[in-house]
Order: sequence, then C-alpha cells, then structure tokens
Amino acid sequence: LERIIGVFKLDTKVFQDIEQDQTATPQAAIVVAIVAALSVVGVLIGGVVGAVSGAGSGLGNTLLQIVLTFVMAFVNWIIWSAVTYFVGTRLFGGQADLGEMLRVIGFAQAPQMLQIIPCIGGLVGWIWSLVASFFAIREGLDFDTGKAIGTVVIGWIVVLVVNIILGSVLGIGTLGLGALTGMFQR
Repeated sequence: LERIIGVFKLDTKVFQDIEQDQTATPQAAIVVAIVAALSVVGVLIGGVVGAVSGAGSGLGNTLLQIVLTFVMAFVNWIIWSAVTYFVGTRLFGGQADLGEMLRVIGFAQAPQMLQIIPCIGGLVGWIWSLVASFFAIREGLDFDTGKAIGTVVIGWIVVLVVNIILGSVLGIGTLGLGALTGMFQR
C-alpha cells in the first residue's frame, strides 16, 4: 500500500525501491490485477445497463468481455514492459532487465484504479498512469528526462499498434462468438 501511495505521489525513491526489489514482481502483478478487476466492474456495469436498456449484447458476450478485459490487462502489462525494455536498452542505452521493467511498469498502473470514479476517473487515471510510467521508465532504465520521454513516446506508439492489431483479431473473434451465442439464446 505504501508503494501504491508513493506511485500516486510520483515519488522517484519509491520507483527506485521497486526497481531494485526482485521480490516485488508479484506485488506489481497484484496492482495489475486490481486495475483489471476494476475494469471488469466497468464491463459488468456496462452489461447491466445494456441489458436493462435492451441494447445489451447478451450474457455470453459480457462474460467474454470480462475474460478478455482481465487477460488483456496482463498482456498489455507484459507488452508495455517488454517494449519499454527493448526501446530503452537498445535505442537509448538504458540499464535494466525485463524483471525491473515489469515491476516498475506494473506499479505505474496504480493510478488507473481511479477508474472506479464515474465519468472522469478513467481519463484522470489513464493520464496519471502515463505520467507514472514516465517516472517508472526513467528510474527503471536509469535515464535522463529526454531519453525517458523518447522511450515513452516510441513505446506508447508500438503498444498502440500492437493493441490495434490484437483488438482487430480478437474483435473479429468476439463478433463471431457473439453471433454464435446469440443464435442459441433465441
């Protein structure tokens, strides 16, 4: 909890401690799981609102969205960590290993817990998390500000492209599964 609070405060000492603590990877995974669980709550609320309004896509799709939301939180954590590790070490000469990046990037997602606040919480949490990721990358790769910004920008673009590709592939699969489950609900 102290580390999560330190991440919210953007305390560089906390990011340094997380980077160096090889036992903190499971803690980072817990942070990612909490963020994923809060995202699932959003999916559930959306499913309930959709069902009540008649615009819902059925229980099968809601369950699939829950699973995909949870799984993609971990996939994105791993991808973002791997991309920033690769970009930071290969392009900018940073010093880190993948475990260090997994730890600091995992904890940097803590501000996304704000998505529990309706309307503005998700946006504020996402922006705050992006800023926390900058601090995480700067400390995790032992960078100056310029190299950290470069790593964040390049890494974010790569992760965005990967997510668009994954979303396209999974979206098509989701549409197909939704059509199949819709046939059996009639």
